[in-house]
Amino acid sequence: MNEVFRRFAAVTAGAVGYSYTFAAALLLICVWAATGPFFRFSDTWQLVINTATTIVTFLMVFLIQNTQNRDAKAIHLKLDELLRGVQGARTAMVALETLSDDELDGLQAEFERLHQQRNGTRHVGKIATAPRRANAKHPAPKSAGSGTSRTTRGRAT
Repeated sequence: MNEVFRRFAAVTAGAVGYSYTFAAALLLICVWAATGPFFRFSDTWQLVINTATTIVTFLMVFLIQNTQNRDAKAIHLKLDELLRGVQGARTAMVALETLSDDELDGLQAEFERLHQQRNGTRHVGKIATAPRRANAKHPAPKSAGSGTSRTTRGRAT
């Protein structure tokens, strides 16, 4: 049963993620709206769309949650393997998802302190900013108005 549901959830989640599926749903809503005058905007006419959308939404919650759970588990396993394979890494980090919120907040604060000590960063609100260095090894980045165009994912900016 679990394997059948997993396959169904994966296929369905993949299918509803396409623009064509969105276009089909939009077309369905437009057809429903266009039939309103024919059915004199009756209660039954409204009930059809309300019932259909409620059922689809209810079922999609479970399908999407299943795929997100599987993706999260796979990512955790990949990260666990990386932690295990890196010499000097704290392997206690493997089970972080089992910690309480307070314990996670404590670890986050510890890593922020380590980052500040190592890089000399200061916090402005929730954004960490590094102090400016006057070092020839690390020159300041060139401004965007240098006359040359950059490409981002194949598009000129």
